[in-house]
Parts: sequence; C-alpha cells; structure tokens
Amino acid sequence: MDLEKTCSIEFIGEKVVPIKEGQTILGASLQAGIPHFHACRGMAQCSTCRVLVAEGLENLSPPNEKEKALRMRIPGTFNTRLACQTTLQNGSVRVHRVIRDQTDVFVYVGKADEEDEDQELGEERELALFFLDIRNFTPFVASSLPFDVMHIIRRLFRIFKKAIAKHQGNIIDTAGDGFYAVFGLKTDITSAANAAITAGFAIHAEVADFNEQYLQPFFNVSFHLGIGIHTGKVVVGNAGVGMNNNLTAMGLPVNIASRLQAATKALNNSFIVSETAAGYWPTAKEYERQNIELKGIDGEQSVYLFGEKYY
Repeated sequence: MDLEKTCSIEFIGEKVVPIKEGQTILGASLQAGIPHFHACRGMAQCSTCRVLVAEGLENLSPPNEKEKALRMRIPGTFNTRLACQTTLQNGSVRVHRVIRDQTDVFVYVGKADEEDEDQELGEERELALFFLDIRNFTPFVASSLPFDVMHIIRRLFRIFKKAIAKHQGNIIDTAGDGFYAVFGLKTDITSAANAAITAGFAIHAEVADFNEQYLQPFFNVSFHLGIGIHTGKVVVGNAGVGMNNNLTAMGLPVNIASRLQAATKALNNSFIVSETAAGYWPTAKEYERQNIELKGIDGEQSVYLFGEKYY
C-alpha cells in the first residue's frame, strides 16, 4: 500500500497534506510548509507541536514512551497528541494545531519564540545593567503635535534597539522616554560589561548625528541622553509581565544602575559607569572618577564619568 497517496492529514482551517509511512505529523506539516511550532525541535521536551484530533484518532499510532512521559508533566485531553511523536497508521485524520502563532506560544508556554528556550527561571546571573533616559523630552511632548512626538520617539527607539541588539543586549522594559536593558545572558561578564559600554558610546554618537542631521533642521530641537551602567549578580527569570518574552532581572545591582542613570543630571554628565563595570573597560582610568551617594543605596558609590556635560 502506498501510504503517501492514501493517507492524509487535514489541518482544519489550513490545508490537507499527504503523510508518508513512518513520518510524524510534525514532519508532514513542516514538509508541506505549515509553520508548525516545535520549540524543542521534535524531541518531546515541550508541547508546542501538539494537535487536537477532531476525527481519526483511532488511525494514529499509540502514544510512545516519550509522549507518555511528557503527558505526566503536562496533562491534556485524550484526543490531544504530540505531532512530533505521532504517526498515521492508516486512513486519514483531521486535527487542529493548538499553537498557531506567537500569541498562542506566549499563552500556552510563556515564551514568544525559540531563542529563549534555554533560559531558566529564577537563575542567578552576573550581568551588565543598562539604563537610559531621554533628557528634556517631556517639554517637547507638551509643546508638540502627537504625531510628531510618536514619530520622533519611534525614530529614537529604533536607534536604541539596533545598538542594543548589535552588542548582544536584551531590552527588558521601556517606560515613557527610557528603557532598561541587560547584557550577558549568553556571554561572560567581561564581554557583557564591554558590550554595554560600547553600546552606550554608539547610542550617544548616533543620537548626536540624528540631532544634527534631522531633529535640528526639521524640528528645531535636540535631545540629550542619560545612561547609567552597573554590573552585579541579579535574579533572572520570567515574571509574566513586561516585554522581551516576560524576561526580567531583579536585585540591588538593578537599583544601582537605575540610580546611576538618574544621577547623570546632578553630575552634569551624560554617561555614568560604576567602578565595578568600568573595571572591565581597558581605558577606564582615563576618565574622571568621583565618589557619590545614590538615593536609597547605602554607602558611597565610586563612578566614572564616561560622557559629556549637558551645559
């Protein structure tokens, strides 16, 4: 019997595809061009490929040991099967893909894509913490058209996001005209600190060009930034809120980095790096060093002024 001709799977609302002897439902759907999620790459270590069987359950192979083991951890209905482990023995079957887009992935498994599949919850990591705020943006909002405000903030954030991503950072959260990022999720702390500082210099340079070439000629305005960077051990995990697949980092070092960014105004310097983070930068000693007190943080903090004066 030629199973490729006589056996088929109907993905309800999508398409009918042929399936070969011994081929899994996942294999058949991927071969047919269906974007079938399989975060663990078909190893029965997640449930993103599961299907709800509407008709033809009796035509499917019985659950194997891998599928049985996963079902013990993630209970489902009797007619839910793992597409990566299930084959069609005869006839045809009609199924619904349970997870069909990025929103479904988030709802069911708390992740938006495969990149963070190896990210553990509640893990302590030593990271570089990066806080940025756009100075004097609030007065511009109050005196400008809403369209102009959104247009410019999008252009600025495009600069920010590109620089952060280029240097292997991850934006954790945004708040109005600022954001918070971490570096080091996939690198060591030396690389992370240097990447964060490099990204800070790159952002300052690109915003200066943006001011000169676009904002001043067309809007008669320029914006300055305040950047604060610190390093330290934080708890990294998925808190179920925020952006970047709900990834968050918590701990005293995060608070210090935030306070450093806030201190840029009082210190009249656009780029403040803690002594801890600056210790990884080869030429840190060429910059001015100060001891300061930060609101809510015990003891003095030694910092380096990597930026420029606002006035």
